[in-house]
Amino acid sequence: MAQVVATRAIQSSILCPSSGSVHERFEKLKPSGFAAKVLAREERRSRRLAWRGGPIAAAKRSVGAETEVVPVTPEDAKGEEQYHLLRGIQQLGETSVGMWSKPTVRRKTKIVCTIGPSTNTREMIWKLAEAGMNVARLNMSHGDHASHQKVIDLVKEYNAQSKDNVIAIMLDTKGPEVRSGDLPQPIMLKSGQEFTFTIQRGVGTADCVSVNYDDFVNDVEMGDMLLVDGGMMSLMVKSKTGDSVKCEVVDGGELKSRRHLNVRGKSATLPSITEKDWDDIKFGVDNKVDFYAVSFVKDAKVVHELKNYLKSCNADIHVIVKIESADSIPNLHSIITASDGAMVARGDLGAELPIEEVPLLQEEIIRICRSMGKAVIVATNMLESMIVHPTPTRAEVSDIAIAVREGADAVMLSGETAHGKFPLKAVKVMHTVSLRTEATLVGSPMPPNLGQAFKNHMSEMFAFHATMMSNTLSTSIVVFTRTGFMAILLSHYRPSGTIFAFTNEERVQQRLAVYQGVCPIYMQFSDDAEETFANALTLLQKQGMVKEGEEVALVQSGRQPIWRFQSTHNIQVRKV
Repeated sequence: MAQVVATRAIQSSILCPSSGSVHERFEKLKPSGFAAKVLAREERRSRRLAWRGGPIAAAKRSVGAETEVVPVTPEDAKGEEQYHLLRGIQQLGETSVGMWSKPTVRRKTKIVCTIGPSTNTREMIWKLAEAGMNVARLNMSHGDHASHQKVIDLVKEYNAQSKDNVIAIMLDTKGPEVRSGDLPQPIMLKSGQEFTFTIQRGVGTADCVSVNYDDFVNDVEMGDMLLVDGGMMSLMVKSKTGDSVKCEVVDGGELKSRRHLNVRGKSATLPSITEKDWDDIKFGVDNKVDFYAVSFVKDAKVVHELKNYLKSCNADIHVIVKIESADSIPNLHSIITASDGAMVARGDLGAELPIEEVPLLQEEIIRICRSMGKAVIVATNMLESMIVHPTPTRAEVSDIAIAVREGADAVMLSGETAHGKFPLKAVKVMHTVSLRTEATLVGSPMPPNLGQAFKNHMSEMFAFHATMMSNTLSTSIVVFTRTGFMAILLSHYRPSGTIFAFTNEERVQQRLAVYQGVCPIYMQFSDDAEETFANALTLLQKQGMVKEGEEVALVQSGRQPIWRFQSTHNIQVRKV
């Protein structure tokens, strides 16, 4: 029996004639007779609601309203044409209700959490994972190898015990950061006062502090603007000597030890990978981390250098480039092409470039990564206020939603989880906002030249058609992969259903944790294809990821043939 869904939520759009095309389509579809009576009754009810409490009260009631189902059979409609019109109204209604409906799928956008003093215990890492963490980030700017080793061991312990979840490990290099020296106690800087930075070591007085970069004096010029902590304080360069730079405080504040320094519009003439970074990279190789996030990448040469080193070590670690310096912007295409993904590190990016450029660059970097089939992470200040407050600002909530809508694979928390007071609440906010935003995305537009990025491999065509089939039939996708290639390709086509990626390689399972929409599952493959398919579907059903009778699209393609000939590629639809 067909059903027409008439809801109060739909009728809230009638209160807003400016709702445009949906309202016009609604009017065109509205037939005479039975359906018109139903819709007219609901319209009168909505008007009464609006009159009793105004549009806001009506909207509140409509959000909480449960769907009223009005049964309609072909006999109720006069003729087949009117019956199809009623079905059209039902579909339109379902689309409208989508704005208020609760999401019923898994979250697709992944969450990267920085582990620090607030979260480096076994209990907190378990809780973060259960709250929604997909990637654990180790910030090598803080802590030592012993503290990071503890976190790596805890994450690996969690992965070994968890049946349906996996956490990837990302090692974030310090890079060529310019920082102020140690101070015995914080200094209050006031606008208009003079303050000096010196390259002499160990200086920390009320009007002078040392800098850890020997070429600092040569890199700055009179009139340059120095930014402390990404712009929390700013100072104008007035003069310089052989070993010091004299400044006037423009925007004051509290200067603490080891604060980050930027020069507006300039990058430090330091190598992207420092000696400390190489030590940290070797530490990562020994611990088999999944990703390196390389700070202050200025050109593709650095990426090639690191990849060659990893190849010589026989290390299967992917390289994420952090776009955060002014020098990297002209080389965006070559840098991203050489890498496995990019991170939009908005803190330093907004310090070295005009701040109004940051949202435009974020959108452009996401677009480039999507077109090249690379992972992209949006980072810095996403829930900054939650370091000290239990609830986010509304602007921060919108910031997460925008990153999700623009197509980011992952969003990242830094100080919020590293040293914030409410790390678990921050992850839960990021989870719920991402999930809620995804529920409103009808279908993500595909990058126009994605095929070129994958060199027109046969698998690319199959990924496209598997996505179309999944979207049309509203099914999840099951893919079997040894390298992760096919799962990553499917992810970049952004199917509406979850991508269940089965792999017999634990390293591949962990690496897939950062890709949008991919649920990586470790399972040993048998020599018999049908037996493996049956085991996979049984596992999904047992974990509650699919239901009995549900259909799934099963994809057999990719660079390495599994249970198929090199020239044979399959897409099947199977019932669980």
